[in-house]
Amino acid sequence: MTRRIVRTSIQLGVLTAIILVFVFLLDNRYRVLPSSIHNKLPVHHPGLVITDITVTTCSALSLLSKCKLDPVKWHRIEKDLYLDNGWITSAWVHVQRKKEEELKDDDKVVFDLRIGRLDPTTNEKGEGDERWESRAAGIWLKRSKKRHASDSQKAVTAVDVLFGADAVEPRTGWQIKDNALLLDSAGEQQEARLTLRKGPQAKIEKPVPRIRKDGKFKIMQVADLHLSTGLGKCRDAEPPDHNGGRCDADSRTLDFVGKLLDQEKPDLIVLTGDQVNGETAPDAQSAVFKFAEMFITRKIPFATIFGNHDDEGSLPREALMTLTESLPYSLSQAGPSNVDGVGNYVVEVLGRGTSKHSALTLYLLDTHGYSPDEQSFRGYDWLKNNQIGWFRDTAQGLKKAHKEYTHLHMDLAFIHIPLPEYRDPANHVTGGTWREPPTAPVFNSGFRDALVEEGVLLVSCGHDHANDYCALSKNPDNKPALWMCYGGGSGFGGYGGYGGYHRRVRFFDIDINEARIKTYKRLEFGETDKRIDELIIVEGGRVVAA
Repeated sequence: MTRRIVRTSIQLGVLTAIILVFVFLLDNRYRVLPSSIHNKLPVHHPGLVITDITVTTCSALSLLSKCKLDPVKWHRIEKDLYLDNGWITSAWVHVQRKKEEELKDDDKVVFDLRIGRLDPTTNEKGEGDERWESRAAGIWLKRSKKRHASDSQKAVTAVDVLFGADAVEPRTGWQIKDNALLLDSAGEQQEARLTLRKGPQAKIEKPVPRIRKDGKFKIMQVADLHLSTGLGKCRDAEPPDHNGGRCDADSRTLDFVGKLLDQEKPDLIVLTGDQVNGETAPDAQSAVFKFAEMFITRKIPFATIFGNHDDEGSLPREALMTLTESLPYSLSQAGPSNVDGVGNYVVEVLGRGTSKHSALTLYLLDTHGYSPDEQSFRGYDWLKNNQIGWFRDTAQGLKKAHKEYTHLHMDLAFIHIPLPEYRDPANHVTGGTWREPPTAPVFNSGFRDALVEEGVLLVSCGHDHANDYCALSKNPDNKPALWMCYGGGSGFGGYGGYGGYHRRVRFFDIDINEARIKTYKRLEFGETDKRIDELIIVEGGRVVAA
């Protein structure tokens, strides 16, 4: 009896498998399954597929030219290919897109695209509906109306536009085209480039930063990149005659940071604001992608906060954070919606091995931009009471869990605009130079005291590019309380000067075994192979004088 049951079960299992394979193959050819099941099959990707792409150009002098095609049929990508520099001319990419289940027999799906003046079939053979089709601005499409062409991993499912000769595409599944769209001379200066996604949208999992097996962890603070749309223009580059006096800001900045990534091999990047130089970034997305690509290709987690210039380009803070959050290896978060600012959040670094306990906590807060009350408090904005309240509540809420860690847990903080206490003449300044007066807010909302009371060991900022020191703030009893450091400006798109300032980057080298934190900097020019101004600022989990 038992053998008969087993034999029957095996036969039923084999029969079920055969039926499933048959239905799968039948659906792949004739679409017999409902969409709810069909879309979950491994070779299918639910959502929209692109059926056509074109560019429309319009002139303010012509009443007949249209900047927007029929919205029922076409979706316009809301980026003027002239970046609003075309005087009377603008141009826009339009795409036709459909849900897979809405495709008709005569619909064609785009599965390849090239940019050029010549027909790509000059060097290729194509037949039937797979010939190259010409569109405006040098676009050539290859489309197919074969059954289930939309299920192919080659099917184009999304289109975007980036700008600049140095434009890069860090998103998984996307590929930027080598050639810029062919517009007139005014439009070609912007070098608008199409980037395409093929297949389904990739699922992005947040990385989990963790102490290395040797008990070490290295944080690289990158302050004030000031990246542009396009190559950018250098400001106060040193030495002035470097490379024959030729200087593309973003190329030199990214080469510098990339070199340090390869040499120092940090475990985490913290970008402390003004990644984007808003004034020269009419397409902020292109600027964001340039710094993100460096970290993503090297598989290094990164966390960002904003400065006063990031949202002066084409995207507000909320959109910038949404974009950054969506990228691989990004730990960035918008933070609570009921707290002022965008980017108030915590990064927990777990202990080594399989530990589920936090070894380090990084508090990142938005210091906003310019003063909301210039008449009473000129200059820059300040951390708001509800941000400080959020910080206190979060720190208190984490303390119990942190006590379960087998080593000493340590807390750090990162901001963009320095605190008013950075100006305190009583501070012990070391490990760098006070080159310019700290442009901290006039109004003091008390965040320094909150940091000390909650046991944060150090806070580091950016903003004042030429300052690169650390200042030891003490308690009333003259004991060390908090280290307040500057990252030092890294980007050539922002100001330098002050007697020949060389761009630099700060590192925090953390040894959990000894609860010790060292900090040092690396230079872009001069003593480029050395650690500059190395200090021990935390020993045994306590702030110590250097």
